[in-house]
Amino acid sequence: MDLFSIWHLLIILVIVVVLFGTSKVRNIGADLGGAIKNFRSAMKDETEKRDGEGEDPVDAPAQQQARIIEGKATTASPAPKAKAQSSRTRKG
Repeated sequence: MDLFSIWHLLIILVIVVVLFGTSKVRNIGADLGGAIKNFRSAMKDETEKRDGEGEDPVDAPAQQQARIIEGKATTASPAPKAKAQSSRTRKG
């Protein structure tokens, strides 16, 4: 036997209608439908916006890591360290 049969669901629906009334249940349904519609619209707008850029933002950092110059890949090298003072300039 199922945990919730059709009869259980109908009894729950009747209790909800008695407690809240048909107008509130109808308003809740309309609000929920409007929220889903707005969510889908926002997702569609974001997809169109991303497609319009022509570049996937996930791949952008990978493209900035290296430059190709004359067929060789190079990356930014660290700045050279300053040489230590020679022994002639130290007092000792």
